[in-house]
Amino acid sequence: MHEEDKAAPNGCGKIRSGTQNEAALLALMEKTGYSMVQENGQRKFGGPPPGWEGPPPPRGCEVFVGKIPRDMYEDELVPVFERAGKIYEFRLMMEFSGENRGYAFVMYTTKEEAQLAIKILNNYEIRPGKFIGVCVSLDNCRLFIGAIPKEKKKEEILNEMKKVTEGVVDVIVYPNATDKTKNRGFAFVEYESHRAAAMARRRLIPGTFQLWGHTIQVDWADPEKEVDEETMQRVKVLYVRNLMISTTEDTIKAEFNKFKPGVVERVKKLRDYAFVHFFHRDDAIAAMSVMNGKCIDGASIEVTLAKPVSKEGSWKQHFNGQISPGSENLLGFPNKDDGHQKALGKPASLSVRLNGQHSPGPPEVERCTYPFFPGIKLTPISMYSLKSSHFSSAAMHLDYFCNKNNWAPPEYYLYSTTSQDGKILLVYKVFIPSIADSSQSYFMPDKLCTTVEGAKELAAQFTLLHL
Repeated sequence: MHEEDKAAPNGCGKIRSGTQNEAALLALMEKTGYSMVQENGQRKFGGPPPGWEGPPPPRGCEVFVGKIPRDMYEDELVPVFERAGKIYEFRLMMEFSGENRGYAFVMYTTKEEAQLAIKILNNYEIRPGKFIGVCVSLDNCRLFIGAIPKEKKKEEILNEMKKVTEGVVDVIVYPNATDKTKNRGFAFVEYESHRAAAMARRRLIPGTFQLWGHTIQVDWADPEKEVDEETMQRVKVLYVRNLMISTTEDTIKAEFNKFKPGVVERVKKLRDYAFVHFFHRDDAIAAMSVMNGKCIDGASIEVTLAKPVSKEGSWKQHFNGQISPGSENLLGFPNKDDGHQKALGKPASLSVRLNGQHSPGPPEVERCTYPFFPGIKLTPISMYSLKSSHFSSAAMHLDYFCNKNNWAPPEYYLYSTTSQDGKILLVYKVFIPSIADSSQSYFMPDKLCTTVEGAKELAAQFTLLHL
């Protein structure tokens, strides 16, 4: 049987032949005036649409669509996504067999249309019992480079990256929390395009490439969290980074009150960065302009508007040791009285779990199993070559984070006590050898557990919050 004569069910559950599929797609193209091209495992509808003039839409206009039925094609999908706005380009990933691969990318002409698509089409029942997922898609142009010698300055790292890769736009380097003359052992490299970043990542594969005689770690940086303009217009909190460890909240409050006394509501300092809350947004904007680049206790600070983090957000989305500037823990503390939870810089939504009566374990993770057929080839790998999203436990995340920062593995020490009703209660103290000379090297939660597993998870979560 020829490929075009193979049958597939359509949206009504009937079998539709390949010829009928082709006819349906041709009808769609004729109706819309869009072109369609299949290449490199994907079928592109539009890009640009008919009559389009000027450059493609900016970043933030594309959404990712998952859980698409494998026998559904553009003639059914495009009309659904047109409800949110004008489609610039629709890319459906295709199998060699002719089925789709279950996901697609839809680029709209504006960011507002993309946001509307997420709002109205995420969890949309596209067929009876079949719900699609829709979320923002960003072409990542930033790489995380780890195991960089700590004495290297930004200019040196920038020049070296420009020598070994093409399309470098900028390098982001953060000073060490305890010694401002050194970097933190990692940097973010910004490229002019996703393609340039992808080519650089391929060239810099760990184990095959060295910088300054060191084997470096390379991975995609987590895209900076996109926050809609309407939400940002309401923000009256400033994110202040590059502070001295010794700088106090009172000092920060006093410095930010200098240009206009009494405007600061409160300050939450977390190791070498802080959030400065203002009573009024106008004062926050004015303070940002005045204070950015100022020196406090000898450190030149960076000041930006803080980006809200959704409390519902998955904790693993915020953690891999590569937090974007301004995205850390703005909404991590449910109320003002949580001062004892001095989180020193990682996943915002973890703190929400620790403050309430939630389970000490991580959120439930969908577990997918696949048949293991005889003859399947297995390849030995290191867990550190995976992405942080492959781990569902905080203990594994902590181990991964320490490795990512070129630190020794965490050490766990178990302690016990007996409750009033006679139960054995357990708690772990976590020791991070690589920061033993800093202000805090031991981390122990203020809650006890009845199981060893629970105690270890809680201790790992608590430690991640404080690193």
